[in-house]
Amino acid sequence: MRNVIPVLTVVLAILVIWYGAAVMLNKQWVLDQAARQDRVLTTPELIAETWAQEKPKLPAPHQVATELWDTVAMKKPTSKRSLVYHAWVTMSATVLGFGLGTLLGFALAVGIVYNRVMDKSVMPWVIASQTIPILAIAPMIIVVLNAIGISGLLPKAMISMYLSFFPVVVGMVKGLRSPDSMQLDQMRTWSATRAQEFWRLRLPASMPYLFASMKIAMAASLVGAIVGELPTGAVAGLGARLLAGSYYGQTIQIWSALLMAAALAAALVGLIGLIQRVTLKRMGMA
Repeated sequence: MRNVIPVLTVVLAILVIWYGAAVMLNKQWVLDQAARQDRVLTTPELIAETWAQEKPKLPAPHQVATELWDTVAMKKPTSKRSLVYHAWVTMSATVLGFGLGTLLGFALAVGIVYNRVMDKSVMPWVIASQTIPILAIAPMIIVVLNAIGISGLLPKAMISMYLSFFPVVVGMVKGLRSPDSMQLDQMRTWSATRAQEFWRLRLPASMPYLFASMKIAMAASLVGAIVGELPTGAVAGLGARLLAGSYYGQTIQIWSALLMAAALAAALVGLIGLIQRVTLKRMGMA
């Protein structure tokens, strides 16, 4: 209960603020409609109507919950009206991009740690790459890949990879360099090769850093997959759902897609956390 009560308190505070903000942002439209009809609204009527608009500026929590129930529980997962279907499309690009980004980040980190030239030349470019806005580079990636005949899942995965490899590089460089000088001297005393030093000392020591960076990379990868769906005019995926909602002013649809994306990110990061606990426990590092 000591762990649950703080969480419930925060959730309750968010709901109260959300409902209050919905009244403030939606009330002007309600007042204008009432003025046209020569009606005088009481405070309860005003609040009720601000929470029941078809296209509100800010939908109330129960409106978003109703939309989620309708598009998740009441639609077949294979239906294009189902958020489960759109989440699956986005998750496919997210997982592929995350895998590619993790492999790239791991390879770069090993090179940076073991090669002084790469440390001095590659690392600054890795950092500089993250200063480019993803909204600017995503259409360029899509256009270039389409020009050489690559379309579909891979362009979105490439954008996800672009966002996800950076935290893995930084985390693994820190992790591979985490053994202190006494531990490294001990390995040299045992005449360990560089490969043995890597597998027996540096890699095990880097595991907590790797999993922490993978959690960040997974969240970034999901953002990349959603952003990658926007310039392609995609008809499936959470990004396409957000785009369609913005075109037609369906704010309830936008918010339901956002919450679905948040739930998907939480599930994927939670899965990495579960793998982390099992792995570190088996390594005796829990």
